[in-house]
Amino acid sequence: MLISDRRTLLTGILAAGAALALPSRLLAVTGTPFPAPPANKPPAITRAERERRIEEARRRMRAAGISALLIEPGSSLIYFTGIEWHRSERLTCAVIPANGDIAIVMPFFEEPSIRLSLAIPSEVRIWNEDEDPLVTVAGILKDRKAAAGPVAIEETMRYFAVDGLKKALPNAAIVSGAGVVRGCRMHKSPAEIALMRYATDITIAAYRWLVPQVAPGMKASAVSSMMDAATRAMGGSPEFSMVLVDAAAALPHGVREDQTIGENSLVLMDCGCTVEGYQSDVSRTFVVGQPSDHQRQVWDQVHRGQQVAFAAARIGATAGSVDDAVRRFYEGLGYGPGYRLPGLSHRTGHGIGLDGHEPVNLVHGETQVLEPGMCFSDEPGLYLPGQFGVRLEDCFHMTEAGPAWFSQPPESLERPV
Repeated sequence: MLISDRRTLLTGILAAGAALALPSRLLAVTGTPFPAPPANKPPAITRAERERRIEEARRRMRAAGISALLIEPGSSLIYFTGIEWHRSERLTCAVIPANGDIAIVMPFFEEPSIRLSLAIPSEVRIWNEDEDPLVTVAGILKDRKAAAGPVAIEETMRYFAVDGLKKALPNAAIVSGAGVVRGCRMHKSPAEIALMRYATDITIAAYRWLVPQVAPGMKASAVSSMMDAATRAMGGSPEFSMVLVDAAAALPHGVREDQTIGENSLVLMDCGCTVEGYQSDVSRTFVVGQPSDHQRQVWDQVHRGQQVAFAAARIGATAGSVDDAVRRFYEGLGYGPGYRLPGLSHRTGHGIGLDGHEPVNLVHGETQVLEPGMCFSDEPGLYLPGQFGVRLEDCFHMTEAGPAWFSQPPESLERPV
């Protein structure tokens, strides 16, 4: 996946196929039963694991001389506390001190709802509509003897909250918390990897059910809805299901117009789902009919590009070196150079976990060293403007011995899954 929210881009396309979204309707159309869910679904993340994450964050804070970490709703708040909540003008946040008990700040009237997903022991401090929530945050920091700072801010926290904290604690140093949070989240535990593998198994099974049924005359929106329905039937929550046809496949994020699959059309699909919040991300490219020699050649080149990236992803190598290896290979075939078209116009891969895109990326210049537990997409597509594009995408995680696939790359253009 190349951006975190493809659903915004494809709203118009998916709306056109909404009538096909219901599993009963789809079964009536295709006549093919949905696949059974994969066996042995892993358990959700436990309270004990979240508490270990908090202790790791504290260890990193102490090592960096940071007194506390503030986190707003989003994937990082879920990661540490389990709280699933939306962002609004009413501040909800977690205060994780380097020493002392964690505290959650929330609006008084939202407390019962927010508590429903709170998965760890925590003090809760509420604020009313006529009160300043950042004063409440400052009070927690003072109680924990953390008000002098430095106080770290999770990197997606909004400016109004940071500015309000500066006003409530004018003498405190405010610093970035990216190093602390990224240091924790980049290294997935066995429980996280198991959930990501299960989500990937669902996506692959949905592809296997769907691809043989794609036929000339079908709309891209209908194919997308079929993929979503199969995913839901197996217990996954669809996150995105992009379908690009022929020349639109040369645009990595496609077009708004709904496309019609024709005889011998090339179809590029990029799909993923979540299981217990953890994401899959798999792209496949295939031809509905007879591929041309050129399409086959480019597909084979991308297939090889995936393997080049996988071979370069070694413990101790930099993330940027993986991207560089792919570009050297493609430039040797006459593409590029660099990010120029025709060629690979985007990074080779991105981190993945609770978010579809997480730090760090497999991109030129990235100096982060690859370590066990890190998870990435491997998607070195090739795009030929005005003609077509090919993207094959499978994710992998780093082990002590090197990379391990979440899903195996396809064997051939004729066998895309």
